[in-house]
Amino acid sequence: MQEDLMDIICCPLDKHDLELDVEEREDGEIVAGTLTCTECGETYPIEDGIPNLLPPDMREDAPA
Repeated sequence: MQEDLMDIICCPLDKHDLELDVEEREDGEIVAGTLTCTECGETYPIEDGIPNLLPPDMREDAPA
């Protein structure tokens, strides 16, 4: 995930800003970390460079 993506993504539940916590970078891209809503506190994982912005109740049902 490119860090400048933070300018256009928001929490899918309440449309507020997301706070980025980077766990791993590779070649200037974020490979692992979390996105946390500044309003509701919900967290969204970043895995293999892809942010998973599905609402929490839909994540378990989504195919890998």
